[in-house]
Order: sequence, then C-alpha cells, then structure tokens
Amino acid sequence: MTKPSKKMTDKLSRRLLAARTEIETLLGRTTEGSKPVDLDLPIGRLSRADAIQMQNMAELNRRQLEVKLKQVEGALGAVEDGSYGSCRSCHGEIHPARLEACPETPFCINCQEAFEQER
Repeated sequence: MTKPSKKMTDKLSRRLLAARTEIETLLGRTTEGSKPVDLDLPIGRLSRADAIQMQNMAELNRRQLEVKLKQVEGALGAVEDGSYGSCRSCHGEIHPARLEACPETPFCINCQEAFEQER
C-alpha cells in the first residue's frame, strides 16, 4: 500500500477545507437552538417538554459537529506536516480508497475496527 499521491492529497485537502467551512457555518447556526430552555417562559407543559427535547437534539448535533470539525482540522494539520495518510494508531498507511470515502479519518480500517470493538 502506498501513501496518497500529491494530486489526491491536494484534492482531499480541498474537500477538507470545504467541509471545515460548512461545519463552521452549521455550528454558527446551532448556537441558538442548543441554549438551555427558559423554564420561566409562559408555555404549556407539553410545549416545554418539546422545547427541551429539541434543545437536547440540537446540543447532540452540535457536539457531533464539533467532533467532526476536530477530525477535519486534524487531517488538515496532517496535510501540512506531511503525515496525511498515516494511521495515528499503528502509523501504517491508510488505504487511499478509505481516505477518498472519509478524508478526515485518522485511522486505518484495522485500527478503526479494533477501536469500535473496544467500545
């Protein structure tokens, strides 16, 4: 297996930059929805429960976006320092097809599967 070519790395880097911009935009939009529900608002009990559920879902979505943003930024950092395409766990090479499918992935498929089995 070989590291991704310069051409492929450039292409994936552009995708990562676009993903970072999109995630940052989405995070900006979720700020309001993830704020705690004001329990003093004069709304019905069911409406308040709905508002709390919506707030919880927005907060979960926001946390997932923050994790994805960290992965994207980590991948962009790896592009800059020349380590892009190397697994952060075993330091082996990540298959180019895996990078094409998920350019922000920090792990080869074997390490990712091992990590998921431990969970």
